[in-house]
Order: sequence, then C-alpha cells, then structure tokens
Amino acid sequence: AYLQCGEDYSVRDLLYGLMLRSGNDCAIALALHCCKSIVAFATEMNKIAQSAGAVNSHFSNPHGLPQKQHYTTAQDLALIASFAMENAIFREIVSCPYYALKCWKNKNKMLSLYKGADGIKTGYTKEAGRCLVSSATREGVTLICVVLSCPTTYARSMSLLDNAFSKLF
Repeated sequence: AYLQCGEDYSVRDLLYGLMLRSGNDCAIALALHCCKSIVAFATEMNKIAQSAGAVNSHFSNPHGLPQKQHYTTAQDLALIASFAMENAIFREIVSCPYYALKCWKNKNKMLSLYKGADGIKTGYTKEAGRCLVSSATREGVTLICVVLSCPTTYARSMSLLDNAFSKLF
C-alpha cells in the first residue's frame, strides 16, 4: 500500500490496505500494533487458524510472503476464509470495490467479473504463483473457492463457482 512514514493510518485503513491492495506493509503494521512482534502475531494467527479447523497450515509472518515454516493448503484457506466471512467488518472490507478515503481500488477482479462475488483475497509470489480465495453468494448461499498456483485464477474460480452453484440450484 506504500505507507508513508509520518502519515497517520487507522486500523481500518490498514485493514483496507491489506485486503484490497495486498499491502504487506499494512500486514506488518497491523501485526506490530496487535502483538508488538511478528513472532507473537504469527503465534496468534496459528491459534486462530487451528480453531477454524486449518490443521495443515503454519504461519510465520502476517503477509504470506515465502518463509521457512510458512505453508498452507487450499482446504485450510477455505476454512480460514469461511471463518473470517462470519465477521461483518471483514465481509464489508473484502467486498469493497474502492476505498475512497485512501483512493485504493480492490485488486480482486471477481467483484466486477462474477455475479454475486463477495471478494476475499488475491495473492501472488514467484514461489506460489497466482492464487485467489474468493466468495460468492446467490439465493442466500455463500460459497468459498480457493485456487492456488493457477495462471487463470479468475476464469478457473468462476468455472468452479458456476459448477458448484449449478449443483445447488
């Protein structure tokens, strides 16, 4: 998000920067604000992930950049996303196409490409490739979709969601 030294950011601003812009700097700022250290924050992340049922994950940092002992699975990301989507503030943030206060546009193209898309999170590193955790709601049913290391993240996610919705309705 290119945070500027000396500029004030609210926790809400940092959450929008993290989720809309993939702001690794926001992730660090939030971690230090909440837990005073990256290690303490990662410990809390792991506890919450475990409570969401994510038993095949271990987090070492708050932003997801490659690091030893930092790993997850598509299933665990779906469980974590489902857990997070129970929080109204989280849902509001990830579904926001544009955060006017900071002029941040959401990188998640699902919001404009897919009917009923609720957002969640894009990701990319050289090691992991293109990744997308997405959500969509139709007729009161919300589905979570996770694609990892997929060059066609949006097309694949839309196809998986279409397939799942077609089996429901």
